[in-house]
Amino acid sequence: MAVAEEAIDARLKDEREIMAKTKQNTLRFGLPKGSLQESTFALMAKAGWKVITGSRSYVPRSDDAELELRLIRAQEISRYVEHGYLDAGITGADWVAENDSDVKDVCELAYNKQSTSPARWVLAVPNDSPIKSVKDLQGKRVATELVGMTKRWLKKHGVTAEVEFSWGATEVKAPELVDAIVELTETGSSLKANNLRIVDTLVTSFPQLIANKAAWTDPWKRRKIDTLALMLRGALVAGEKVGLKMNVQRKKLDSLLRQLPALRDPTISQLSQEGWVAVETIIDERIVREIIPALKDAGAEGIIEYPLNKVIY
Repeated sequence: MAVAEEAIDARLKDEREIMAKTKQNTLRFGLPKGSLQESTFALMAKAGWKVITGSRSYVPRSDDAELELRLIRAQEISRYVEHGYLDAGITGADWVAENDSDVKDVCELAYNKQSTSPARWVLAVPNDSPIKSVKDLQGKRVATELVGMTKRWLKKHGVTAEVEFSWGATEVKAPELVDAIVELTETGSSLKANNLRIVDTLVTSFPQLIANKAAWTDPWKRRKIDTLALMLRGALVAGEKVGLKMNVQRKKLDSLLRQLPALRDPTISQLSQEGWVAVETIIDERIVREIIPALKDAGAEGIIEYPLNKVIY
């Protein structure tokens, strides 16, 4: 009986140690639910993490057992990271500032819902409004979800106005309910559709990878967060670049290389055919349409363009 009890005790001890180790080597990571969700999932996939979630689920699954994911509104993530409910997360720099969250800013992630341009919080009014500048808001009523930053912005400009929290559909509240709104926009199309014009920009914002300060001091968690940052940034850089391969006669190589604005010196390999080399490089995608004709004129043959998943500097 004593031997059996000792065996049970040993097994329970082993299980507790495994559970403790598993818990220790898990990063609780918050992803933004809402407008950034789809683009964030796509970025995670390109960075190397496949994220799967149901339409009503707030607990996504990942192919990485070390990630414990939570899907939370971007407005709340920085607070949960600050208080340690999450070890790290992706949220807008605007919401970190709005919540005055004491977190570690790991890195900026230059992407958004529809583009790689930053989102803007703007002051907008009806097209026929007499309001032309922030000074004209004196004594007026403003609706926004970004109450704290709006109040601070008005105070900086010496303006006293009533700022009320908006639960949504902010664009339709002016002019019947409020005189002006402060709203997030990327393209301005929603504001135009609601007959609103932009008066001023309060702040521009990209998503950020943030970390809880205690988690940041944990060696394993910091290493995991650094890995996420490295791969996410690499995926974003790759989204703006492409790879090019081509063959060229060695005697024309110097002329061709003068056409290539490479990240580093291009890779040059000897081909089996005497007097010919292969050239491979990475360039900005936006200049491909201009540079390929120039490369062809310089003697390049068999030019191949290919997409990239990650570029790590």
